[in-house]
Order: sequence, then structure tokens, then C-alpha cells
Amino acid sequence: MKYLLLIIFIASFSFGFITKSYIDKKQNIPFKKVTGLGGIFFKCKNPEELKLWYTQHLGLNTDQWGTSFEWRQSDHPSIPGYTQWSPFSEKSTYFEGPMMMNYRVDNLDYLIKEFTRDSVIILDTISKFDYGRVLHIRDLEGNKIELWEPKDNEYHKIASGITK
Repeated sequence: MKYLLLIIFIASFSFGFITKSYIDKKQNIPFKKVTGLGGIFFKCKNPEELKLWYTQHLGLNTDQWGTSFEWRQSDHPSIPGYTQWSPFSEKSTYFEGPMMMNYRVDNLDYLIKEFTRDSVIILDTISKFDYGRVLHIRDLEGNKIELWEPKDNEYHKIASGITK
């Protein structure tokens, strides 16, 4: 009986050690940084006319910002995700070039630490909104990039026209 208890103890200890090692290895998987396309922002001569054209000819349901495309997250199909499409005035100073990409990310605080370590140009501090947090950086060629850590439930309310 003693030997049986000893074998069970050793087996359970070994199983716990193996399980912990497996979990530790899984946690060392590189952090998933960009999780998707958050938006396409571009400059045009007349944003209102362009939004109307897209509404009439391509069926986009536009509002003051453009439109939001809703999709489902592959790892959580019950949770909607969004990609924003927004025409800006050609005189806008929100970004310098003709367009700016917005990428969805999981953890801006983690990314700031990595960016600082890697000397990535950070243009501002994190801005907080009901729909998430935003930070701007520059890529290797000087393009301004917007990083968005979304709160999809709150963004869903905005995109659906639900007010608080």
C-alpha cells in the first residue's frame, strides 16, 4: 500500500510538473500584436459628396465619420469586430499623407514598452475613448499609423446608433 501511495504521489507530481511546463511554454509564445485592420482613413476633396456617392452606388450606410464594417472574431464568433472606413477632407491635419491605416491591437501598454525598447517613434500618448484606446506611431518610412485597442461592446453601440 505504501508503494502504491508513493507511485501515485510521484505520478501526480510528475503530471503537475509536465502540465506547468506546458503552460509556461504556451505563455512564451510571442505576443500577438496586430489583431486586424481597424480602419482605413483617406483624404478626398469632398467627404460628404464621396460618402453620398458610396451610399448611392455601393450601398454603404454612412454617417458623419463614414461607415463601420461589422465582422465576427474567429476565436470568439459571438463577439463582433469592426473596421472603420472614413473619408477626411484633403485639408485635414489628422494625418499627413493621402491615407492612414488603423490597426486593431490587444495591449497598447505592452506595445509602448516594446516600441521604447526598439526605438519606434511614438507620436503621442494613449488617448482614451468610450470605444477604446488609441496611439499613433511612425513606420520605417515615416507614415503615421494609428493603433486601436478596441472596446468592441462600446463600439457596437456607436456603430449601431445605440445611445447611452
